[in-house]
Amino acid sequence: MPACLRGFVLMAAVGCAACAPKLMKLPTGTGTPAPDIRDAIVEATTACQVVRSLSAEIGVSGSVGKQGLRGRLLIGVASPDSARIEAVAPFGQPVFILVAKSGDATLLLPRDQRVLEHGKPAEVLEAVAGIPLDAMDLRRALVGCGAALDGDAARAIGNDWRVVPDGPDEAYLHRDARSGPWRIVAIVHKRKDGPAWRAEYKDFANGLPRSVRLAGPEFDLRLALSQVDLNVALGDEVFRVQVPRSADPITLDELKRARPGVRKD
Repeated sequence: MPACLRGFVLMAAVGCAACAPKLMKLPTGTGTPAPDIRDAIVEATTACQVVRSLSAEIGVSGSVGKQGLRGRLLIGVASPDSARIEAVAPFGQPVFILVAKSGDATLLLPRDQRVLEHGKPAEVLEAVAGIPLDAMDLRRALVGCGAALDGDAARAIGNDWRVVPDGPDEAYLHRDARSGPWRIVAIVHKRKDGPAWRAEYKDFANGLPRSVRLAGPEFDLRLALSQVDLNVALGDEVFRVQVPRSADPITLDELKRARPGVRKD
């Protein structure tokens, strides 16, 4: 297996999955009707709904499979469905560059001169990091926004929790006190073709989270966003990658097999 693939996904193995902090304790129960849900949804989503593009530096820690990981990503996402992710190395070329636009994804491993072209974005990102997100869903996940919150079916659990269907998923709105703002603090994603997983949000600034946790049976990644720019113009060139003629193809199956193996510091 090429050296870069042994270093996949985010470059350096550290710690273990068992060392991860506990997930947020979400409320359970049938609850009661939530007459205030319209105002709560507006308050929780006003900031994220207007985000059409985002670029950020993201510190990543956590695990994929049973391997602890730490690394740094440069990310750009834009509406409706464009994304670029670079896994930055301490020196030299990036570990990988993933670009996606209009349902078409390319993954380049510059150090190994390997490339996957014309993949489905969600399948490629899942092969890389275990996370089943396409470019549109990645943008929503980074800003903590639901896709289709259904206030008519929402329920209140106590004074400070509201649970709102979001298509097949469930969004959890919370406020720290009755006078505090409502925030989407978690979304539980329920997949038809796989196990459920969740996104958790905290450390809000101007209504948007700066800490995001993506956790499922095969992954637990904690993202710390910094250098965040919102609604800046990201041209088409951002979502393209120059593939060297010498690059050899790599398959999704090879990526999935490579994912658990990470290079030790």
